[in-house]
Amino acid sequence: MSLFLGKIHYWLYDKILWFEDVEIEIARWAKEENLPIEKWTMDIDQKYGELTGGRPLEDIIDTSNIHGWLQGKILVVEGRQAYLVTQILNENAQYKDSLIKLFQTQGKAGALKYSEVELSTPEEVYNALNDFILEGMPCDRVNEVIHSDDEEIRWKRTTCLHSEHWSSVGGDVAIFYELREAWIQAFVSALKGSFTYEKVSDDTQRIIH
Repeated sequence: MSLFLGKIHYWLYDKILWFEDVEIEIARWAKEENLPIEKWTMDIDQKYGELTGGRPLEDIIDTSNIHGWLQGKILVVEGRQAYLVTQILNENAQYKDSLIKLFQTQGKAGALKYSEVELSTPEEVYNALNDFILEGMPCDRVNEVIHSDDEEIRWKRTTCLHSEHWSSVGGDVAIFYELREAWIQAFVSALKGSFTYEKVSDDTQRIIH
């Protein structure tokens, strides 16, 4: 593994940081609801490891194992979110509506990064979406584009990398996908250019213009 950081490494780290930001917002909301977030956070830190705190990548990464370090951080944030969301829903299943709204807010916030840019094709929107969505490492090739033109891009999920995190905490990975669908829907709807996101089937999605 190279000892030098490249653009792809910063790109992956930014996605990890965005995942962490969502957790921070969930924790803030949970505190407002008087849920035992302090205890949960202590449990999560012990079980999965702590958040990066947004520190510069070059200050904290193991340059002798760049790939392994990034992959490890992805596992950390995925596990932490599965645990936290599952604990919240175990307290009260109706909290799911509030979590959906929180993910929608975060999706709109992500779209603000493109506020000065008008994306012109569905493929450009798909690429922008993948600046945020975590699907393992690029070598995992989770999403396969099966159609792309000026009017539509359609892709298929070839495998699920998330179910293990959710099953390990007694959660339901369907919740993960429901929350992420809310994030994606809000993100795409908030972009300039009148694009629409649709879930075609359980493993197939599309963006149309």
